Amino acid sequence: MGLFKRNPFGHLLILKRIIIFVFGFVSFRRYHSFNKLKVENNILLKDLPDNNVLFVSNHQTYFADVAAMFHVFAAANNGFYNKINNPMSFFRPKLNLYYVAAKETMKSGLLPKIFAYAGAIMVQRTWREAGKSIKRKVDGKDGQSVGIALKDGWVITFPQGTTRAFNPGRKGTAYLIKENKPIVVPVVINGFRRAYDKKGLNIKVKGVDLSMTFKQPLEIDYENESVESIMDKVMNGIEQASTFNRVRPLEHLRPDYPRYPTEEFVKRSKRSRIKQRLHKKKKSS
Repeated sequence: MGLFKRNPFGHLLILKRIIIFVFGFVSFRRYHSFNKLKVENNILLKDLPDNNVLFVSNHQTYFADVAAMFHVFAAANNGFYNKINNPMSFFRPKLNLYYVAAKETMKSGLLPKIFAYAGAIMVQRTWREAGKSIKRKVDGKDGQSVGIALKDGWVITFPQGTTRAFNPGRKGTAYLIKENKPIVVPVVINGFRRAYDKKGLNIKVKGVDLSMTFKQPLEIDYENESVESIMDKVMNGIEQASTFNRVRPLEHLRPDYPRYPTEEFVKRSKRSRIKQRLHKKKKSS
């Protein structure tokens, strides 16, 4: 029966529709009144296929970024482009829309758990848990889940896996691209970090001009292009490559600084900076 139709993850579409409508209606003023969201070039959504499309984006808050994207996609699904001025779009949202999120974040409270039902593909982070750096093997089931979502519809992912600006991208995104061969659309957001708290639930500042820009799909040779080359294209597409960072630590300018530094390398560099500061203090005293 259509009323009890489920998506590939077993979620009832009628319940997903209700959750998206409620969250969309409640949060509408956050993007159209308290702060203004300017959307650019999402007209390209009109010509994309209904599935196997991967949106890669920079990340500024846990939830406000994704929620804004649901607004934009719902508007486009109803023929409204470059604007989100009609909350009634949530009567007919895009139901085969998913987003990749950390399992730890989405299970951190009742609200995230409800929001997860709207389309979260929960993955286990291999490098961080409970605010601490860890090392954990990649769970193959996470990649399979993203693949299932791509076969069903569109997926939003944040290649950096963190809200820190200009953090290195995670190569897992490139492996997913090579394996599933999706159309890859870069999205650049701005203003969310200033307007909302880290979680994206509370408004810090009103009157902020938020922006979301959709770029043309990346040209990728899925068979022959290296993981590193794909990651370079992704990071440049979302404007998070080091060349876009106007304020960089001095060690980033060293010729031996790796393109994708490991956690251990970053820690070593941090310890080195601390030692240099202590040495300067001793000399000055």
